[in-house]
Amino acid sequence: MVACLTIAGSDSGGNAGVQADLRAYHAYGVHGCTVFTALTAQNPFEVSAIHRVPSDFVAAQLDAVLGVYDIRGLKTGMLADPATIEIIAEKIRAHREIAAVIDPVMIATSGARLISNDSIAALRNHLIPLARIITPNIPEAEELTGRKITGIESAENAAREFCQKFATAVFIKGGHLDGAQSVDILCDESGVKRLILPRIKNPVSTHGTGCTFAAALSAELALGRDLQKATYGAKNHTHRAIAASCLVGNDCGVLGFVTD
Repeated sequence: MVACLTIAGSDSGGNAGVQADLRAYHAYGVHGCTVFTALTAQNPFEVSAIHRVPSDFVAAQLDAVLGVYDIRGLKTGMLADPATIEIIAEKIRAHREIAAVIDPVMIATSGARLISNDSIAALRNHLIPLARIITPNIPEAEELTGRKITGIESAENAAREFCQKFATAVFIKGGHLDGAQSVDILCDESGVKRLILPRIKNPVSTHGTGCTFAAALSAELALGRDLQKATYGAKNHTHRAIAASCLVGNDCGVLGFVTD
């Protein structure tokens, strides 16, 4: 069985983070290994507390799984501090055979900044250069490129600039853009492409979609699919999970479980 690795934070509500990643890995039939970078007390409405995992224990978790399990794809999520980011980069650098999907969890959907400027610099300098692909949302792409994104064309321009600046593929998630269609932008060595699906109206939940997409993408790559097919597959998986979202409490929803 192919193995994938998630390096991310825990969501006590099971919607996002490592829990969402393991749900995606299970859907793809791959074994999921985990490295926890933070523990959170959260539900779909708030994050009430965060406990950061010490960087030396992050390193110990990485050493325990890398080189032992047949890990062919990985994804990163919430990374809290520069020391942790540098350790993760060091370990990934020693295992370049693993397809690395970097989800730069920097700015929440609400617009709140989640990590420090020092951590953003560490992402730029140490981790992003090791990525097979990076998956920012619109505000994160703006932060990384310094370019304002107001629509699809400006997102395409930002994607081109990103590829030139960081020499890696980028998938800019278009959830912040308006319109009846869900338009994401992929830019790799072959150029820019739009991935389009109908926007789901009034879904029960969208919490954890970024995590789900990045995990699905790492599973697609681990299973040997090329980058373009992998991104289409991961987008379709996430779209179906949103469409199947359901209530698990009073006004509390979760993405649906779909198999691939």
